[in-house]
Amino acid sequence: MSANSPAATEKPSGFRIPKVPFWAQIVAGLVLGVLLGWLARSQDVSWLVTTLDKVGSIFVQLLKLAVAPLVFFAILVSITNLRKVNNAARLATRTLLWFMITSLIAVVIGLAIGLLTNPGAGTGLTPKDGAKPESAGTWLDFLTGIIPENVITPFTELNVLQIVFMAAVAGIAILKIGEKAKPILDLSESVLTLLQKALWWVIKLSPIGTVGLIGYAIATYGWDLIGKYATFTADIYIGCALVLFGVYPLLLATVAKVNPLKFFKGAWPAIQLAFVSRSSVGTMPVTQKVTERLGVPKDYTSFAVPFGATTKMDGCAAIYPAIAAIFVAQIFDVQMGIKEYILIAFVSVVGSAATAGLTGATVMLTLTLSTLGLPMEGVGLLLAIDPIVDMMRTATNVAGQSVIPILVAARENILDRKAYDSASSSLTDEPLDESADAADSDRQAVPVPA
Repeated sequence: MSANSPAATEKPSGFRIPKVPFWAQIVAGLVLGVLLGWLARSQDVSWLVTTLDKVGSIFVQLLKLAVAPLVFFAILVSITNLRKVNNAARLATRTLLWFMITSLIAVVIGLAIGLLTNPGAGTGLTPKDGAKPESAGTWLDFLTGIIPENVITPFTELNVLQIVFMAAVAGIAILKIGEKAKPILDLSESVLTLLQKALWWVIKLSPIGTVGLIGYAIATYGWDLIGKYATFTADIYIGCALVLFGVYPLLLATVAKVNPLKFFKGAWPAIQLAFVSRSSVGTMPVTQKVTERLGVPKDYTSFAVPFGATTKMDGCAAIYPAIAAIFVAQIFDVQMGIKEYILIAFVSVVGSAATAGLTGATVMLTLTLSTLGLPMEGVGLLLAIDPIVDMMRTATNVAGQSVIPILVAARENILDRKAYDSASSSLTDEPLDESADAADSDRQAVPVPA
């Protein structure tokens, strides 16, 4: 046997630590968080409760740190990217139309579940248990609040809706100016890449953040609180599950004519991260990457996903306010009729941008209650259970933010069906990996038929 033969040159492989898939890391974090939370509560271990709180808070704080600049530059760049796509106006219009259609379906499901289960009955809660929120959303506030008083406050106070407004104005201005604005656009694209890279490092910490967030929720609220809100909590989870695992797969199968199971395989990293982080905007880089992997052209994805992350909220803005309004009305013994249910649907379809992609849906709830004339004290009844139901709401939001671009791309014949069928559930490659971006470039130039 020669010294240069394969057998002679082959090196012993040795022991290698197997790479744990991202989804398995998240599941492990969930399990560990539940166990630590139960231990902290049952044994009254105060230092463990504090530790879990700090771990979860730091993780959320890191996510929020990038929210304001990420939203601004993502929306700005996404609007300018539409110049590369033929019939961009039609794509944008159809995206918005599907947002509204699916929101209407979701709110109808929420209303049906609420009317069938009576979530406010038998809870033992009374109007005295509620408390008015410090601020409440109204249509006037919603409309006037879009325009900021200055360019600094929206970033310091994290008013995402105003940030979206400024980014849209800046993006349109860059398109109108043309070549002279190219240095600004190049800088914006570079800053966006930097922010996504930094946020990806935070996303890598999700399993650790999961331990803190879930553990603190269990340690603080325990099962007693969930028991008091059992019907309401179950309604939210069932409603979101019907949309997530019923409506979306049906639309994918009938409208896009693709295999729904392939969607869940490809989009699962974004869905599970949304469940843990409770932030559509924080999950946005992963949502955009999995949507691209599912065959949607990058130029269109870079518009549709950021747009959806701030306006597409089937969980927070459709299912939740519908069931919550019925819950509050039953606690305060207020009778609602057809007119009120139509108003709930209207608010959910038109006012979903008020949620603005942040954790929680309090703004949307106050907007709904104020429109219906229901007591604002009802918000206080639901704040305690909000972190628990928000996980499922956000997962549903993010799934919808990926489904709609797939539907539109399929209808416009620009969906790469081979990429869709071969999409991986792995998150081992960073979203900004250059090789992945190079592979995506083959799908960017797919023309939109007239």
